[in-house]
Amino acid sequence: MADNAQTRRPGRLKSRPEFLAVQKGSRARGAYFLLETLDRGLPGEAPRLGFTVTRKQGNAVERNRMRRRLKAAVRQMAGVPFKPGHDYVIVARRDTLGAPFGKLVDALEKRIAGNPERTMSGRTRQENSAGARNNTITPGASSPAIRNE
Repeated sequence: MADNAQTRRPGRLKSRPEFLAVQKGSRARGAYFLLETLDRGLPGEAPRLGFTVTRKQGNAVERNRMRRRLKAAVRQMAGVPFKPGHDYVIVARRDTLGAPFGKLVDALEKRIAGNPERTMSGRTRQENSAGARNNTITPGASSPAIRNE
């Protein structure tokens, strides 16, 4: 029975290296938050959960309010199973403050259940920019900012 209770209630991510490791996993973006997920490869372990709110989202009072709303939304989701052996980091966005609580819970349930609106794989910056247009100027070529009219 202890093992069953352990899989229902997620543990906590506490140290910086744990949060940084989850950044290498998959990401699901949304209007209210970004959900980062990492499979640790340990199916017998309880899932772990962490919350992040950056300074650019507001002052300390607003950041703490966002974090408390997200924690309450996770507690509301008793029926949504967290996958054992996975780590989850929820990165709050500014819209978390003004969002209706029901919509916040619904968005969190959809993302954790695996129905994200928009997903990004855990690609590196080099892979993302590989197909981007090269903005360097070739010697002898005209600048892209100059238009010939």
